[in-house]
Amino acid sequence: MDRRNFIAASSLAAGGLMASGALAADKASYGNKQFLEQRFYQVSSEAQQKRLGAFLRDVAIPAMNRIGIKPIGAFVPLEDASDLTITLLMPHPSLESVVTCTSRLLADELFMRDGKAFLELSSKDKGYERVESSLLLSFDAVPKVEAPKRIPERVFQLRCYESHSVLTGQKKIEMFNTGGEIDIFRRTGLAPIFFGEMIIGKNVPNLTYMVGFENLEAQKEGWKKFIADPAWKSLSNDPQYADTVSKIHNILLRPLPYSQI
Repeated sequence: MDRRNFIAASSLAAGGLMASGALAADKASYGNKQFLEQRFYQVSSEAQQKRLGAFLRDVAIPAMNRIGIKPIGAFVPLEDASDLTITLLMPHPSLESVVTCTSRLLADELFMRDGKAFLELSSKDKGYERVESSLLLSFDAVPKVEAPKRIPERVFQLRCYESHSVLTGQKKIEMFNTGGEIDIFRRTGLAPIFFGEMIIGKNVPNLTYMVGFENLEAQKEGWKKFIADPAWKSLSNDPQYADTVSKIHNILLRPLPYSQI
């Protein structure tokens, strides 16, 4: 086992020990805040993407709803047709829900019956290549996923703000939570879907959020209003929030027909 794999394995083991101790205090510690699981399903062909989509639509998402994971968002990239990744947003009511999700699904008779053909695919004809996951804890200011109106042309923007240290990362979260930035988002047409601190995932420390718009034009206009807003100009020039973001990742998404967000 090389050094990189050893560190990864060790981190998972430590994470398991931490999770077992955290379950009991879960509700008391986090109140009504959700744990937000992001799943990125990597597929290699349109046929594979279509089959995976049918399984998610008809089997997996209904089953996850039955065990309390809802509403579930399902998205694909808006601007890159060659990127066949399906992104799921799964809001969990507790850390226990995250830990027990797989076992509860496998105990669901409908899930096992209706998903039998997909679940038993061979390695030569698999339903997807791999899944990359991350886990976030929702912000105090947006404790639960906010699903917008189901307008056919709606688009979503997923953004990740990396910080160079834990302290600056927490300061940027403060800027959103209590500094007023989310209020400016709402006022200027950047409708929050979720805001979360990355607990497990790539490029930590970071925060990740999603905003929604009625259409692509509304997305462009919303950011124009935000940038020009006097309150944002004042907040962005506040010295206490300087140098809190070192890198930004950004992607536009469109919802799949069966997305609940």
